[in-house]
Amino acid sequence: MQLRSVRARQVLLDGQLVPAEITIAGGRIAAVTRLSGPDRDPQVPAAGPGTLVLPPAVVVLPGNVDTHVHINEPGRSTWEGFASATTAAALGGVTSVLDMPLNSIPATVDVPSLRIKQAAARGKLRVDTGFWGGVVPGNTARLRPRWESGVFGFKCFLLPSGVDEFPPLDAAGLREAMREVAGFGGLVIVHAEDARTIAAAPARPSPAYADFLLSRPEVAELAAIRDLLDPTRQTGARTPILHLSSARALDLIAAAKAEGLPLTVETCPHYLCFDAAAIPDGAPEFKCCPPIRDAGNREALWQGLAEGLIDCVVSDHSPSTVQEKYRGAPDLQQAWGGISGLQVGFTAVASQARGRGIGLEQVSRWMSAAPAEFAGLAAKGAIAAGRDADLVFYDPSGPVTVSAAQLAHRNPLSAYDGMQLEGAVVGTVLRGMVLPGGGTPAGVAPGHGRFLTGPGQVPAGGMAAAAAGGRC
Repeated sequence: MQLRSVRARQVLLDGQLVPAEITIAGGRIAAVTRLSGPDRDPQVPAAGPGTLVLPPAVVVLPGNVDTHVHINEPGRSTWEGFASATTAAALGGVTSVLDMPLNSIPATVDVPSLRIKQAAARGKLRVDTGFWGGVVPGNTARLRPRWESGVFGFKCFLLPSGVDEFPPLDAAGLREAMREVAGFGGLVIVHAEDARTIAAAPARPSPAYADFLLSRPEVAELAAIRDLLDPTRQTGARTPILHLSSARALDLIAAAKAEGLPLTVETCPHYLCFDAAAIPDGAPEFKCCPPIRDAGNREALWQGLAEGLIDCVVSDHSPSTVQEKYRGAPDLQQAWGGISGLQVGFTAVASQARGRGIGLEQVSRWMSAAPAEFAGLAAKGAIAAGRDADLVFYDPSGPVTVSAAQLAHRNPLSAYDGMQLEGAVVGTVLRGMVLPGGGTPAGVAPGHGRFLTGPGQVPAGGMAAAAAGGRC
């Protein structure tokens, strides 16, 4: 269904929930009209063709933007694929995703591998999708060509990534990449755990989550973040820190931001929702790197978000097959590290925020506006004239119990299985098109999603600026 307008009593405009009508033309928001007086009730005047009038309890938010998703296709499409991942995104209120350069085969380390990935995605997308490139040893000369081919930036690891085709950078390689990328205004996004600290940590075979936690200590994150500051200072490269799990790093981050260093920091729903002490032993669905830490740390991360030290919340959706998650069972050290949360991340954070007295206005800022701004997606992240008509319809009533078997993820294994949430996504709109589904993965048709291209994209016709919002 292609919409011409949406009316609701609660529409997020400029940080406030107000009665409004959103007018849509050509997939974009043509106008937003605040309703007042008799028109404050969206049922007045009567709705015409192509107008959707929402029930009073339903909140209209901008589509969520998830800049940290491992889709894994091609090469490991039994773990996840473009069709399943973008279906999960649509059902979870995520209208734009950026795919990480691993764990697909080939990894996105040059322009040919980017084209292979785009070819694998074509015709399968339920939501708009863009791509990160990768920085690995020896590919510095291949960074600018990928930037001009439309990637949003370049991810690197400072320790083994878990897959052989994506090796880590040493300190000299990181500095070289940051200097190169700073020259064209790109991004180097960093998995910030220190290799030497991890290598020295105890890592004995064990099913106990507490033992796994000891193998990925907080000091590894602090050491890596501290080591990032000098090259950031010297090169001027924008340096986003990925999936912050340790709140002990917040003082370091606060000082760096006060200095004016161009740091952006993300955290993930699983760090905001779970507590290490409550994770059962022998449950690899909770294993991720860096790991989920204690309840006090979780609350400090919420505080870091409230204070603006952490900028955004994204999923780090990193699924695998059940066999990979239970590899070496019951030894958690051998299990694949990654949490499947793309479909439920927004509702989980919204539910947890509600219990802390934090409104949907702020959650949307963390999960839509902030990641869109960080990635340079100018047409995403807000309900405003000229933006893409990407919308989420959210009903805050509940409860809803998550069932991993009913998620659209390719493999039915998730840390959120059995979690009770308050509220649910009841509709998603992508560029004015209502994505069918009603909670049923099979109902979300493929093909409406488009490729997103980064700010460095050089159009085929020459050096003219790419289209606003990065669509191609």
